[in-house]
Amino acid sequence: MRDSYLEDFFTFLRFPSVSTDDAYKDRLAECAHWLVKKLTGIGLETQLVPTAGHPVVWAKNKHQPGRKTVMIYGHYDVQPPDPLELWESPLSIRF
Repeated sequence: MRDSYLEDFFTFLRFPSVSTDDAYKDRLAECAHWLVKKLTGIGLETQLVPTAGHPVVWAKNKHQPGRKTVMIYGHYDVQPPDPLELWESPLSIRF
């Protein structure tokens, strides 16, 4: 089971979802749709919310009285690695 979680994580990491480069617009949308499918698959109510820029992935679980609410905020987009010469570690790691 752990291997399937890791493979899902690696699949997520492989998306070239560079939000500041229009060349990746379609891949960013693919990543958003992948997230919606995964989050729905684990039982969350999920929506892909269009915006003037890239879509927002929104998900929540069913509220149950007496349980605390937790909010998790994250990004599914990344920034470009350029300029490469400023990196202090090699970019040779591949998943």
